[in-house]
Amino acid sequence: MNRIFLVRAVVALAVFLCVASVARAQETTNSAELWKDPAQPMETRVQDLVGRMTLPEKVSQIRNGAAAIPRLGIPAYDYWSEALHGVARHGIATVFPQAIGMAATWDVPLIHSEGEVIATEGRAKFNDYIASHNGNSQRYTGLTFWSPNINIFRDPRWGRGQETYGEDPFLTGKLGVAFIEGVQGNDPKYMEAMACAKHYAVHSGPEPERHSMNVDPPERDFYETYLPQFEMAVREGHVGGVMGAYNSVFGSPANANPLLLRDILRERWGFDGYIVSDCGAIGDIYLHHKFVTTPEQAAAVAVKAGCDICCGNEYDPLVNAVKQGLITEKQIDVAVGYALRSRFQLGLFDPPDRVPFSKITMAQNDTPENAALALRAARESIVLLKNDGVLPLNRAKLKSIAVIGANADAQAALLGNYNGTPSHPITVLDGLRNAIRPETKISYAMGCPLAVRTNADMGEIAGQVKEAVAIAKAADVIIYVGGISPSLEGEEFHNRPQFVGFAGGDRTLIELPAVQENLVKALSALGKPIVFVNCSGSAIAMPWENKHVAAIVQAWYPGEEGGRAVADVLFGDVNPAGRLPVTFYKSTEDLPSFEDYSMSNRTYRYFGGKPLFAFGYGLSYTKFKYSKAAVKDSKIATNGMVQLSFDVKNTGKMAGDEVVQVYFRHKNSAVAQPKLALCGFMRANLSAGQTKRAAFGIQASQFRYWDTAQKKYVVEPGDYELLIGGASDDIKLRVPFAILKG
Repeated sequence: MNRIFLVRAVVALAVFLCVASVARAQETTNSAELWKDPAQPMETRVQDLVGRMTLPEKVSQIRNGAAAIPRLGIPAYDYWSEALHGVARHGIATVFPQAIGMAATWDVPLIHSEGEVIATEGRAKFNDYIASHNGNSQRYTGLTFWSPNINIFRDPRWGRGQETYGEDPFLTGKLGVAFIEGVQGNDPKYMEAMACAKHYAVHSGPEPERHSMNVDPPERDFYETYLPQFEMAVREGHVGGVMGAYNSVFGSPANANPLLLRDILRERWGFDGYIVSDCGAIGDIYLHHKFVTTPEQAAAVAVKAGCDICCGNEYDPLVNAVKQGLITEKQIDVAVGYALRSRFQLGLFDPPDRVPFSKITMAQNDTPENAALALRAARESIVLLKNDGVLPLNRAKLKSIAVIGANADAQAALLGNYNGTPSHPITVLDGLRNAIRPETKISYAMGCPLAVRTNADMGEIAGQVKEAVAIAKAADVIIYVGGISPSLEGEEFHNRPQFVGFAGGDRTLIELPAVQENLVKALSALGKPIVFVNCSGSAIAMPWENKHVAAIVQAWYPGEEGGRAVADVLFGDVNPAGRLPVTFYKSTEDLPSFEDYSMSNRTYRYFGGKPLFAFGYGLSYTKFKYSKAAVKDSKIATNGMVQLSFDVKNTGKMAGDEVVQVYFRHKNSAVAQPKLALCGFMRANLSAGQTKRAAFGIQASQFRYWDTAQKKYVVEPGDYELLIGGASDDIKLRVPFAILKG
């Protein structure tokens, strides 16, 4: 009898709450609609709109596909849009080099300009779409772009590493801030579009395990490697959104992790934007992490921890969660407020004539100017890894060229993942054909696939190799365009054919696939110069190629103008100046366990071996000399700044860019420290014989480390050294300085 009474009481309470909620909504609907008044303070508008909604309506606004609320005049809006290296999955758009290639430019102003183009093209598409859909948007048509990916590319086996800016927190942070600021713009009231930093915070594979794995990095690695770039995105970039990761961190799912979301992101860094889950990650909380046992509990624990928006429909049980006492409506109100605030910041609830970006049209999408920027980015991203003098190629002397390789005429090798659709993609083969003299003969053969399936027909491959060798015999030079592709590395592959060296989107081997190496060896036996153009989103171990071929060019996935850019570099129309944002190791055996999130023996900062090509490395067709380094004050306070300057001279006969790099080293720290760590960089253009004075102001806080006893960052007094050069293993100048006790 008591149970029946209790059930009836709960039902009655639920009905009362629902009726009361509707009554409140009806009452506020008839009051002054402050949320529609652009003159009102933002927070007043947000709270007024939240207060007009029923509980079910509130819940409908904190999923990626926010429903329309006709009685309030609110259109449908989908928060899920992509713009990793151009507006993605929404038709024709400018496609820049994949993010890892963007990082290889080491060019902060360029990345900012790319962000501006993305925002403008995104607005053009959004304005065009809603004009024909009564103001409603759907997936991929909105303005909340879930980019950039600023996870640390700690292990080259990770298939999504191509989406990142590399292995260094400082480089990643600076480029991420530039991208964010470019996308969001500098209007005093409205954002042109909104960026979202992901995947917060400790996330980099393995892909097949991401829905259930827990990562437990050492405390110092957590604070010194996995967090700094996110902190920069929030504090410096004022990013509008942050996306949580799939995995658990220290035993709590990232999207239900109070340490990550509340303590660090909200309270310590002061983040005031929206937090969104990765897609389906709320379901993982109970289905795979087994952190709780029901959908209602998963939704409640995520919202209470600080995850405002669910990508998916896993927040729908929140209405029941309120009835069950797992969460209060006021706690849901907080999440709704953060979600709606983003739409106010974009001007989506204001009259179009008040929002300057509402006038952007499709005429500003995919323009010649935007294509020119994509070409510039592709040119700047290319890294010359080896050159024994064969490059640049001499057009006048070349009578025949053999172009070999599965990536030579493949559009997929231009695009990477999370890409848009280019209107005029130029493959490497296209670029070479357009670059040669009419009388020069160019022949093409695939030669072999990029990788072999476990049950591959090796007889068919032998025939392809034979065809390639026959073509190459008649050529003056062989240009081999190989590497890997987005069909082999990427995000959590399901039900795809198995290839040797690859699994689930990740790589199990970082070596150039054996089928390609065998082909290159057959071509090398001809005794002709070989230029190896490697397309990949990650580091490739290629020690044999480095020893035996004449030149190696790292082209990444270079975007819509990639083929033209590669040809420009090969023929010397462009002097290459890209630099590696990741370490190229010699072998898979150089790597620790993929599942181990400790930074021990990882990346240039901690790797104890000798890499094939070091972080920051890249050759040029000219030479540079460094000299006259000095600091203004050799002793600074723990809250001071070291002011460094030095000369860089182009001592060659060809104009070119040098990527100036400044690292630091603590000479006598009381705790273990990186071998060296990047603290400054700039890309400088110098004509032949020109000298420029480079200047850096480096805050002492850049030299901080995490004190595990005090649970805070500290700047340790003592003797330091600034290391200046063209790569992490090519230090030209060393300048000592000291940090004084406070």
